Amino acid sequence: MAPTHVLRCCQRGLAWIPVIFIALVVCWSYYAYVVELCILTIGKRGSIGEQIVYLIFFHLSFIMFVWSYWKTIFTKPANPSKEFCLPKAEKERYEKEERPESQQEILWRAATSLPLYTRTGAGAIRYCDRCQVIKPDRCHHCSACDMCVLKMDHHCPWVNNCVGFSNYKFFILFLAYSLVYCLFIAATVLQYFIKFWTNDLPETAKFHVLFLFFVAAMFCISILSLFSYHLWLVGKNRSTIEAFRAPVFRTGSDKNGFSLGFRKNITQVFGDQKKYWLLPVFTSQGDGLTFPTRLVNADPEQATVNMHPEPSKSAADVPVSPLSDSQNRLLSNEQHANNVQDHLANNTLKSAESETITISMESES
Repeated sequence: MAPTHVLRCCQRGLAWIPVIFIALVVCWSYYAYVVELCILTIGKRGSIGEQIVYLIFFHLSFIMFVWSYWKTIFTKPANPSKEFCLPKAEKERYEKEERPESQQEILWRAATSLPLYTRTGAGAIRYCDRCQVIKPDRCHHCSACDMCVLKMDHHCPWVNNCVGFSNYKFFILFLAYSLVYCLFIAATVLQYFIKFWTNDLPETAKFHVLFLFFVAAMFCISILSLFSYHLWLVGKNRSTIEAFRAPVFRTGSDKNGFSLGFRKNITQVFGDQKKYWLLPVFTSQGDGLTFPTRLVNADPEQATVNMHPEPSKSAADVPVSPLSDSQNRLLSNEQHANNVQDHLANNTLKSAESETITISMESES
């Protein structure tokens, strides 16, 4: 049987096949459009103006597409910092403990100084046994990358990388510019695709024009659906994982827990300087370890109202508004300490269930 590291190297090599396939298709599309269409077909017809316009816009979309694709592939996924690792003594105690309750007590004590606001479905601290770190909010373990990734969205085989906090903006721009690239090719090749059926094209260009249109149209359809879905996720401030499984907070699961409203959701991914939005440079807000939240179960994108009811209105008639940015941290360190105390108190109560407590009530005379 082959050693594990050899199998791992083979898996990593095979994982580059989709990327190589895309690179070959892009290189062929460049040759087919620039050489076969613009130079050999349009150039021979004497349409210099059309040729120049096509070449300028094609290269603009091509450069932005390749740039964003490159950044998506080669931007290393962000990992949890060292502060989320258990201290050596606590780690040894955790590994020696066999009872899950005792392990959770160790994790709760270690988490008192950490900005952790989400939990498992059972209300426990999220811990990765593989990476041996306490998971920050929105962090998940990627089995393909074999690491915990901050604000993990999904692992994309077409970029052979995990899409997360560090490259999510690049991934969105990659989808956008690839869609523009394919739409531009399909729109400008259409008239020559029609001429293919009338035998009004040079023999050398027929094959390239025919397949260039089909490939561009096919990728347009597939990319459009994926791009639309991720735009919806950005507007809701959710990851693909969170869209399928809502994050769990202290008050329970809430699919809108990280949503700050459409505008602020956009700026969380693209930054607050609009001049950099269309460039594949990192401008996302935050550090990937902590994220603001509204702490409400209602849809935060609805209109907000004053939290304090007017004298003429009853408290039941006034809905609660989302918290402001200065109030949007789920739990302070003091609240974390209270969580630990509550958790330990619950364990004490569970161990004392066998005891009988009698409460006598005297009737009023």
